[in-house]
Amino acid sequence: MGDIKKPSTTRQGVGLALSGGGYRAMLFHTGALWRLNELGWLSKISTVSSVSGGSIAAGVLAHAWPDLKFGNGVADNFYDEVVAPIRNLARTRLDIPVTLLAMAIPWRSAGEELARVYAKHLFGDCCLKDIDPGGPQFVFTATNLQDGALWWFFRQDGPHGNIPLATAVAASSAFPPMLSPVVIQDPHSDDRKRKIVLSDAGVYDNLGLDPVEGHATVLVSDAGKRMKVRRKVPRDWGRQLLRVLDVIDNQVRELRRGALLKSYVEKDFSGAYWGSYVDLENFELEDSLTAPVDLTHKLAETPTRLTKLPEVLQERLINWGYAACDAGMRKWVDTEVASPAGFPFPAAGLG
Repeated sequence: MGDIKKPSTTRQGVGLALSGGGYRAMLFHTGALWRLNELGWLSKISTVSSVSGGSIAAGVLAHAWPDLKFGNGVADNFYDEVVAPIRNLARTRLDIPVTLLAMAIPWRSAGEELARVYAKHLFGDCCLKDIDPGGPQFVFTATNLQDGALWWFFRQDGPHGNIPLATAVAASSAFPPMLSPVVIQDPHSDDRKRKIVLSDAGVYDNLGLDPVEGHATVLVSDAGKRMKVRRKVPRDWGRQLLRVLDVIDNQVRELRRGALLKSYVEKDFSGAYWGSYVDLENFELEDSLTAPVDLTHKLAETPTRLTKLPEVLQERLINWGYAACDAGMRKWVDTEVASPAGFPFPAAGLG
């Protein structure tokens, strides 16, 4: 595990964290990965840590890695191997059908059904041990509902390696309560009756920072949703409780983000943070892509669901992730690189 107390001289490699946020995050991160590939940084990454919707994008990248053709550090078939499968999934409504099917088959949880659907659409019978050892270490995080700790899925030999990639991604994106939990046999125990009960990683940490904090360079792509400001707060017990839970969740997210930014300032590690709510003008780049805040905030507010998205919205979310990543990387990491010619989908823009 990454240890934030290690001195900077012991840090090595490049870590990339992809936040949660349903299909919105999946597509935003796709744009970020697209730009990282163009910059030659995708091939430099040592570890990819992912949460929920970010784990879908990371899972597709992990599955495609052996087929990516890196010439001069840039995969020229990135669109076909990564973008196209992700867009195909974004045309598929998952959350409601999976929930209804799980209700009709009570002996199979929604999380298990979600894993089955991921296997059908994306991963087939690929297991964790099958992930290319020549690529980054992919860490798919989930929340252990039994002890409240973070659970890591990653490539390794032994029983853990036999876990399907689809199951790891489903556990990471099993949004409670409708798509949760995913139950697996404890790979560290000989007792076949010992189970691990897992839910969406965002319950614990929506940024997925733990696996990458020990690296020399830490890149963070954040497509999480902010808590809405309300002038009038309902006073009935049910809706007031939901509001309190939102405040608790918001506090955790802000603490994690604040600690990350402080680590950059104190030079614990180098890197960049970009998010769906950033204002590109704050990066102070004369040649950043045009991204009006009123348009990007609408994209940031796209509902956090695993449901079919219109083609133009898919393209705009990818465009926004691409632009935000470009600004973060060229401001803080790779300052000499040329600006992009335009958005990946210029006709769609941002709105």
